[in-house]
Amino acid sequence: MTLHLYLEATVEALIFCAQEPLSLSEIRACLRESLEREFFTEELLPVLEGLCRKYESAIYPFQVYALAGGYQFLSKPTHHKTIGTLLRQKSKKKLSKAALETLAIIAYRQPITKGEIENIRGVASDYALQKLLDKELIVIKGKAEQAGRPILYGTSAKFMEHFGLASLDDLPQLKDFAEPAPGPMEAVAAP
Repeated sequence: MTLHLYLEATVEALIFCAQEPLSLSEIRACLRESLEREFFTEELLPVLEGLCRKYESAIYPFQVYALAGGYQFLSKPTHHKTIGTLLRQKSKKKLSKAALETLAIIAYRQPITKGEIENIRGVASDYALQKLLDKELIVIKGKAEQAGRPILYGTSAKFMEHFGLASLDDLPQLKDFAEPAPGPMEAVAAP
């Protein structure tokens, strides 16, 4: 593989992995550190222009765009409707009962440790906590000042947005939840 092809593949990999536009200076810094060689703008611009042209082809559903002072892979506009459908479907996936229980405990008792959550629920909460972290509904707030310094969890800004809350004061008060009506056997007074 020639140096030019290797350089193109390496720059392509960098842009592919970046979650936001990757600037020319960031690309140069990565190449300098990983390849232990200085690459000048005059060497990199043709590579970047070549990548932009390569992905203009209709056979690719994505393209390298030069935007916001950097380069980024983005889907082509012809696919936005379908991708939008997928993203909406993924965001609508419901939380499990365990995740909802865990989220409610965190919302009302935050900051709270995993051990405290498990004491309230009576079962392990590792999976529920991970799902809530993945969905960015909770965040790590720090570490408790007790032995072992366990992680403290709290709700996130995304939680507030998702549930339409301006502040935690907007959460329903626990006293507002009605007691369940007595069952048929409980309604009959004992003689």
